[in-house]
Amino acid sequence: MSDPIPSSKSLTWPYLIVALLSLVGLGDAIYLTIQDLTGQNLRCTIISGCAEVLGSKYAHIGSVPLASLGAFAYFLVFSLAILALFGYGFARPALAVLIGIMFLTSLWLLYLQAFVIHHFCQYCLLSAGVTTLLTLIVFATRITKQRAVASWFR
Repeated sequence: MSDPIPSSKSLTWPYLIVALLSLVGLGDAIYLTIQDLTGQNLRCTIISGCAEVLGSKYAHIGSVPLASLGAFAYFLVFSLAILALFGYGFARPALAVLIGIMFLTSLWLLYLQAFVIHHFCQYCLLSAGVTTLLTLIVFATRITKQRAVASWFR
């Protein structure tokens, strides 16, 4: 006999975690944006290299700080995760697409730090870590849900 389909509560708690975790990324990105826009020196306390990374030509798209785009993306993740919690059907696939794009962007930015700039920024690494966790949670949740539904029909 197959297990019943998991309750909606067991399928929604990961979206609460995603919403909370996105706030960490949002705070990080807002801090970097403010530092950039005000021209303040950024202090790296764990590793050195923030000035080199954030002062590179890769830190902006035109005159727009890349961190501000990150803040916008994290805000969208938070918003979509909240909508997913409340059962809006479009939010879960949209969240998966957005986080997939963010993950690929993080990989590209890590590549640039490692092989082009030859320095790492602790705030950028925090953002990459948050994005990786978001990716793992959202895609694991989607896979678990698909398997649960498939096993119910066996």
